[in-house]
Amino acid sequence: MIATSEGRRAVDAATKLYLAGEQLDMSVLARELGIGRATLYRHVGNRDDLIATVLAEATERTYRKVFADATGSGAALVLDTLERVMNAVAESEPLRILTSREPALFIRLALLPGRIESTSARMVAELLDSEQRQGNLALPLAADVLGEAIVRICDAHLYAPLLGGDRPRIDTALAIVALLLGQHRA
Repeated sequence: MIATSEGRRAVDAATKLYLAGEQLDMSVLARELGIGRATLYRHVGNRDDLIATVLAEATERTYRKVFADATGSGAALVLDTLERVMNAVAESEPLRILTSREPALFIRLALLPGRIESTSARMVAELLDSEQRQGNLALPLAADVLGEAIVRICDAHLYAPLLGGDRPRIDTALAIVALLLGQHRA
């Protein structure tokens, strides 16, 4: 995503701010990096672009960690992975702080097509494709199409509180995904 060393430094600094629950101010970040605002924007885009990059990288790290810990094979592995990812996201304190402080920004970045959704969809498609290639899962659609659909289902239920719901509906999302994979989840 970030092609320059200055861009990488900026993303790393913004990630530290995010993990500390601090708000990202582009002027402050530019000063901390010893560069001008115009240079910062040239390397990372605008503030939304930078936050989207930070969250997309956090998303990929979460999936990679879960991939190492998830158990089972086929649909069971996919469902275990998704459950672990959604619970990790629901329990993320930095994300809770960000969504409380800037819910409209988060909804725009996470629930609309963009870096975060495409990262999640790519990670789910990678898992689906791997399980299909190993003969553990027969997919009703192409892995990338199904991965995107699964992410949208999970996001709509996971972020229910931001969309006017009372709590994340992780079990509902998993039940729907199970049906897509030809399974029944009680």
